[in-house]
Amino acid sequence: MDLIVIGAGPAGANAAISASEAGLSVVLVDEQDAAGGQVWRAPWSGLVRKPDTPEARAGTALRAKLAASHVEARFGRRVWSVTTGYRVDAIGPDGNEAFTAPLLVAAQGAHERVVPFPGWTLPGVIGLAAATILLKSHAVLPGQRVVVAGCGPLLAAVAAGIAKAGGEVAAVADLAGPDDWLAAIPSFATRPRLLAQGIGWVLKLAAKRVPVYFRHGIAATSGEGQVQRVTLAPVDAGGGPTDGASITIDADALCAGHGLVPGAEIAKLLRARHHYDHHRGGWVTERDAYGRTSLPGLYAVGDGAEIRGAAPAEIAGRLAGLAAAYDTGALPADAFSRLAAPLRAQAGRLTSFASTSARLMALRPAQVAGIAPETVVCRCEDVTRGEIDAAFEAGARDVNQLKHFTRCGMGPCQGRMCGDVAAELLAQRVGSREAVGYWTGRPPFRPVALDALIGEFDYADIPIPEPAPL
Repeated sequence: MDLIVIGAGPAGANAAISASEAGLSVVLVDEQDAAGGQVWRAPWSGLVRKPDTPEARAGTALRAKLAASHVEARFGRRVWSVTTGYRVDAIGPDGNEAFTAPLLVAAQGAHERVVPFPGWTLPGVIGLAAATILLKSHAVLPGQRVVVAGCGPLLAAVAAGIAKAGGEVAAVADLAGPDDWLAAIPSFATRPRLLAQGIGWVLKLAAKRVPVYFRHGIAATSGEGQVQRVTLAPVDAGGGPTDGASITIDADALCAGHGLVPGAEIAKLLRARHHYDHHRGGWVTERDAYGRTSLPGLYAVGDGAEIRGAAPAEIAGRLAGLAAAYDTGALPADAFSRLAAPLRAQAGRLTSFASTSARLMALRPAQVAGIAPETVVCRCEDVTRGEIDAAFEAGARDVNQLKHFTRCGMGPCQGRMCGDVAAELLAQRVGSREAVGYWTGRPPFRPVALDALIGEFDYADIPIPEPAPL
């Protein structure tokens, strides 16, 4: 095997196909049952009516292209460890599987950021990205009467998707203001189809007379055992609370999301270089134009490296696949230059749109500063904002000390839900995100059942050494 690719979204699947077409033997590993990732996720096979959207068609085309390639696709595998070499361990249908190759492409995608608020642990609160999974893959509504709140283009997409599927959108609350969206139009106009799609979502909501509250955030959710009410309150440009009347809305679900964070667990575990970029989702994996990281043989692409979106991820994956083939000598220099040049040019044309979208989803420090002391930040370990502040007072000055003092980030999600916000809370006391750093990567990346690792056995199978002579 020449190359292992982890992640079968737009970046990873295209990296695998590109490298395979250039002559490398490639294995593609993904936890899902089919390629597509989050944005091009395959619909559930039991659906009678399959969705017919640009994203659905793109996903279908990608899966067909992958099936026609020589890539060895291993779906239904949960990667839990990567070591230098590169050895990848994954849990599959038959237990643990190990793959080894001299080259590795990390394309594990992003995870969602939700800035905590009182009541965010109630049943009925889900992320915007989780809502898209329900809508795209299963044609299931997140609720019958739903509030959609947060920031970024996904707000309108989720709200319009709920309305189209027959749900009632009680309200949309956007941290941004109308002036922010107007300022974004020139950049969005560089991709007319997506701009038209976004305008279509807005018109759909207007036709349904859905109230939209600009410069509003989630103050709290409440209810007996589940979401029954959502309270919205005005905020400033930084997401911090301002004077003004709050609004309480009856709802049985809240879809909330405050941007995306690169899922760079593999690059962090292997100690590739990173730098902090507030407008790219946080800690970004350093790499060249072809995805090469600071570690020989390791490539990082897509939203797992920095937040750029699906189209840039697709191009980044193709470039990384070509680079991997070139770096091994399978692709001659002239062919590499000829194939890479138009992709580089295409990537440049997408920069303005991607950068503007990422800025709209960037973390708002004042919003984080406004988290109440009693609010849970780490859901897995029930660590509150007050306990994080207490850890600072006790001497915690980086996130690994914070983890040691509070167990924040030590639960099943390994800090994916709380890590960005917890680090921001500590950084606001210490001075900068660079100063507090990021949690040291450790396996397992995902929860792994012990019996899946050890397989079937009984005590008769345990080798017992002969007793030592007396």
